[in-house]
Amino acid sequence: MSTEPSAGAPESSQAPHLDHRAFEAFSMRQVDDASIDAAIADAGDALVCVFFWGVDCFNCEMAKKAMLANPEPIRALELHWLHANVYAYPELGRRFGLHGIPVFMFFQNGKKLGRATGWHGHGQFAAAVGNARLKASGKPLAG
Repeated sequence: MSTEPSAGAPESSQAPHLDHRAFEAFSMRQVDDASIDAAIADAGDALVCVFFWGVDCFNCEMAKKAMLANPEPIRALELHWLHANVYAYPELGRRFGLHGIPVFMFFQNGKKLGRATGWHGHGQFAAAVGNARLKASGKPLAG
């Protein structure tokens, strides 16, 4: 019997219910509790979106699939993407007050500007990005 993985089978080092394509498609840099602050600072003036997710999180996988199904409007938002597995780094969940995932949290110049909890479609996500940009500029938030 062969010990080689069969063609098309996931490697044992990769979780069976984890699709990395969205991370790659949007050039999301992986962060953890030790690297998140430096990664946000490294983005400079760019609007940072941290995608907090977890392995085997159905809603996280659905969010990634939706983003991949129509990536151009997401790219048009010109976000600097980071991602963090809060199941592997639960201290991030505690630090940022996460009570469920997925959560998309926005930062600029190290300042937290807002969040989108869950994936409720591109329109709602784009509105959260718009509100983060308004907050960064000191303008009132959209209703």
